[in-house]
Amino acid sequence: MINYINLKKQYIKERKNLLSVIDKTLSTGMYILDKEVDLFEKNIQKYNKSKYCVALNSGTDALTLALYLVGVRKNDEVITTSNSFVASTAVIAHLGAKPIFSDVLPDQNIDPQDIKKKITKRTKAIMPVHLTGRPCEMDEIIYLSKKFGIPIIEDAAQAIGTKYKKKNVGNFGEIGCFSAHPLKNLNALGDSGYLVCNDRKYYEKAKELRNHGLISRSNVKNFGHVSRMDAIQASILNFRLKKLNKIILRRRDNFKIYNNFLDKEKVFFPQEKKYQFNTYHTFVIQTKNRNKLKKYLMKKGIETSIHYPRPIHMQTAYKKLKIKPVNLVNTIQQSKKILTLPINQYLSQSDIRYICSTINNY
Repeated sequence: MINYINLKKQYIKERKNLLSVIDKTLSTGMYILDKEVDLFEKNIQKYNKSKYCVALNSGTDALTLALYLVGVRKNDEVITTSNSFVASTAVIAHLGAKPIFSDVLPDQNIDPQDIKKKITKRTKAIMPVHLTGRPCEMDEIIYLSKKFGIPIIEDAAQAIGTKYKKKNVGNFGEIGCFSAHPLKNLNALGDSGYLVCNDRKYYEKAKELRNHGLISRSNVKNFGHVSRMDAIQASILNFRLKKLNKIILRRRDNFKIYNNFLDKEKVFFPQEKKYQFNTYHTFVIQTKNRNKLKKYLMKKGIETSIHYPRPIHMQTAYKKLKIKPVNLVNTIQQSKKILTLPINQYLSQSDIRYICSTINNY
């Protein structure tokens, strides 16, 4: 079986070092925040070339805090996409705001021209999602942000290391939000996440709110949340961050094999533009008869996934918000054709060539 993701193999390869890292952390007796978390934040600041980083317990909480910090409140509107993980929309709804969906480009990322059509007096944030590790067209989005005075919150959950015109994503808007869920390229052993920013006021407020709002052990200025990253996850991420660039390069090499051997007349996948640096959190093709192809590949020992088969605006939870129906032609069409192929760093060249030949033969 060729696995879509192979966390078991990752653990086997890292087991000795991981257990040593965990043991060292547990032996300190300090499990919440502390030095490992501080070190992780400094490491991310350096890696992502951001002034500040706040370590949190999930990418979802990063998005929630980010939207709150830029002033999103009840009945406000946030423009984002429907073809994302449900958390991207859930955080907007939890703040009492309304998700306003823009359609997408052929590469599945948000269409800046459609963003412009959706802006109203109630728009308080634009939230592009750097889906699959591919950067959005940020120049056009920044133009709209400045023209209408609307802050940008980058959902970079899938995009650590991704670059747009040689600049790391997460640095284009007011705040960038990342996930370190086990399926991500930089992955913890459970839920974890972090936000980055270049404004000290956002940084200080986020650090306060993630830890109950505590200024000191006995002083609460504002009621906050329990959104902090624990020391064990931080120590694991510090260990894995050292290998992240190699992982990204391996995934990029895997894409090159797909690009060379897949029949582009039968399947579509967007090419990387000169000013983009894609980290390939996932590799998504678009093809007719997607469901039949998926079953066929499984019979041939190839595990695949779909990100995402049912857009958020078609979910029951969204309908309960009672927002005016939207017409997202590209989003719906893509949801019927997208198929995520394995691209993890533990695949061999022969694995990928087998996947390509199996698809081409089908």
